[in-house]
Amino acid sequence: MTIVLMLGSAPMAVAAAGWPRAPFDRIVAINNAHAIRADWDDMIHPWDFPEARRPTPGPGQRLITQEAFVPAQNGFGGFVYAGGTMAFTAAYWALAALRPRVLAAFGCDMHYPATGATHFYGTGTPDPLRADITLRSLEAKSARLMVLAAMAGCACVNLSDGPSRLVWPRAVRSALPGLRPLPFNRDRAETALSREAELGYHVPSGRYWEEAGRFDPAEIDALDALWLAAAEVGP
Repeated sequence: MTIVLMLGSAPMAVAAAGWPRAPFDRIVAINNAHAIRADWDDMIHPWDFPEARRPTPGPGQRLITQEAFVPAQNGFGGFVYAGGTMAFTAAYWALAALRPRVLAAFGCDMHYPATGATHFYGTGTPDPLRADITLRSLEAKSARLMVLAAMAGCACVNLSDGPSRLVWPRAVRSALPGLRPLPFNRDRAETALSREAELGYHVPSGRYWEEAGRFDPAEIDALDALWLAAAEVGP
């Protein structure tokens, strides 16, 4: 019955530095977010994350790399369907490895202002804004994640209060222990999963960009529409 905080690098994420540990059972820091709190449990990063920015794990802490998160995300359909950002990857890894009852995101909104700081450490390279076939609808990818998590008994919520590309419901920390997944349209979700299986856009290595030519953007857009519909409360 775990409550997991998934901590990103948006400018407001530094507010989490002053939060008490409760009600979180585990803290998953994405990339540079490990610098916000020293008591993180899992720090997840891609292969090209600079070594100079990688922390030295203390007792009970661990670094999560592609050896762990690629198989985890493959278990949820792979990167083409799930979305190729570290926020989505961290969430799918947490679902597989930690089996939380609540997955609470903070600073993972994937919203980047045209001017000013884009990350708590200044201006970074906004991963979701790159031209990438898996990121045509961040909203749909977050809807898919929320629905698949709900199928596993996990509620996905957003602790941020600013603009967000996540479609997850907003929440406050004090309410987390009592949360349950929102209802969703199971028929539409099953239709989306069936269509994913028919298309077969699976890349076991995780390096989907090496096979981008075999993915039809129109089919991905149609899948995204199905997942957005599935996230709505059905009849």
